[in-house]
Amino acid sequence: MKPMLSNKWVIIVWLPRDGAEMQIFHLINNQTRLQTLTIHLFLFSCVLFPQNAEISVFEVNIRFVGGLLSAYYLSGKEVFRRKAVELGEKLLPAFKTPTGIPWALLNLKSGIGRNWPWASGGSSILAEYGTLHLEFMHLSELSGRPVFAEKVMNIRKVLNRLDKPQGLYPNYLNPNSGQWGQHHVSVGGLGDSFYEYLLKAWLMSDKTDEEGKKLYYDALQAIEKNLIRKSSGGLTYIAEWKGGLLEHKMGHLTCFAGGMIALGADGGPDDKTGHQMELAAEIARTCHESYARTSMKLGPEAFRFDGGVEAIATRQNEKYFILRPEVIETYMYMWRFTHDPKYRQWGWEAVQALEKYCRVEGGYSGVRDVYANTPNHDDVQQSFYLAETLKYLYLLFSDDDHLPFEHWVFNTEAHPLPVIKKQNVEIANHLK
Repeated sequence: MKPMLSNKWVIIVWLPRDGAEMQIFHLINNQTRLQTLTIHLFLFSCVLFPQNAEISVFEVNIRFVGGLLSAYYLSGKEVFRRKAVELGEKLLPAFKTPTGIPWALLNLKSGIGRNWPWASGGSSILAEYGTLHLEFMHLSELSGRPVFAEKVMNIRKVLNRLDKPQGLYPNYLNPNSGQWGQHHVSVGGLGDSFYEYLLKAWLMSDKTDEEGKKLYYDALQAIEKNLIRKSSGGLTYIAEWKGGLLEHKMGHLTCFAGGMIALGADGGPDDKTGHQMELAAEIARTCHESYARTSMKLGPEAFRFDGGVEAIATRQNEKYFILRPEVIETYMYMWRFTHDPKYRQWGWEAVQALEKYCRVEGGYSGVRDVYANTPNHDDVQQSFYLAETLKYLYLLFSDDDHLPFEHWVFNTEAHPLPVIKKQNVEIANHLK
C-alpha cells in the first residue's frame, strides 16, 4: 500500500493480487470509509489493461465494466461513463465468431480470441457468454450506440434456435458450429449467472423485456422438474445434470439461486408466487445448514446428498471456503421480501464466523478446511469479498429503501445498475 497525501485526506489505493478490482479507501478524521472518489483513472486503459494482454471477457465485464457503470450512476461523474464505454469497445472483437457467441479470452492488442482449452472441445461457457446482457444494454443506453445491445441480443437468437435437452441449457456451446458441447447442466459454476441475467434483464428493462421473462421462467420450470430434489432429511437442493444422470452435489455458487427465485417470485406465471417463495426459503435453509454443519460455521465449496450424507462436503478438495458471497446474497434477498428475522440472525452468525476464523492482520483470508477446529488460511482475500460479500451483509442490515429493488438491479458482481425506465427502451425494442 502506498499512501498519497493531500491537505484533506490520506488516500490508500490497494490493488488485490488477483488484479480484478480496485478498492479505494481514504481516511477522514481518523475514520476509514469506503467511498466513491473522483479519480481520472487512465490506468483502466493503460495499467490494468496493458495492450498485449489476454483477458477474460466475462471477468472484465462483470467486475470492471459493471464497476465503472455503477460508479457513474452513483456519482454522476463523466469519467466513469467514458471509461465504461471505452472498455466495452475493447471487448467487442471477442464477438467475431461465426455465430457471434463470444470467445472467453481476448488479446486486447491483436483482437484475437480463444476459449479455455479445457472447455468441451473449444466451447464457450454458458455463465460467461450469458452474463454480458445487463452491462451491454447499459453501454448502449449511455453511448447511444446499438452495437452493444445487438451483440447480446444475438446471443439470445442463437440460443432460441437450439433444442434444449429437457428444457435445460447445457454449460458448453461451440461458437463456430453453434451446437451444444457435452450435456452438463449446472445452476452453480459454469451456468449460474446466465439464469440470473435472464430474470434481471426483464427487471432492468422496467419489465418490458417479455422475451427475457419467458426465457427465465421456462428455464426455472425445467430446473425445478429435472434438478431440484429433496433429501430424506427434508433438505431441498439443486443437483447437477450430466448426460441425463444427476450428481447429488450442490455448490456454494449455487446458493445464489434462493435469492434469484425470491427476486422473480412476484412475476411468476400462473400465480406461482407463493410456491416460488417457499422454494427460495427451502434453498436458503439448505445453504444455511451447509454452514451450520461445519466446525467454523462457514460453508464448504460444495456439499453432497448421497451415502447417508446431507449438506456436508465429503471430499477434501471441496472443504475450503474462499469468502464467497452467495449464501449472504440469498439471506439479503429473503430478508427484503419476508422480513423474517432469522435471515439477519443467520447473517450475523456468518459475520461472527468471518471475524473469528478469517480475520487476519492484513484483512480477511479464506480457509482450507471449514471442518477443522483451527483455521489453515490460504492467505488470499478475494476481490469479491469486498464487492459482494460485505456489500450484501451491509444491505442485509440496511433499510429497504437503501438501493431499493424497484429502482436498482445488481449485476453478478453486486454492482448496482439502475432500471432503464420504459420511455428509454427504444434500443431494445428496435432490435427485437
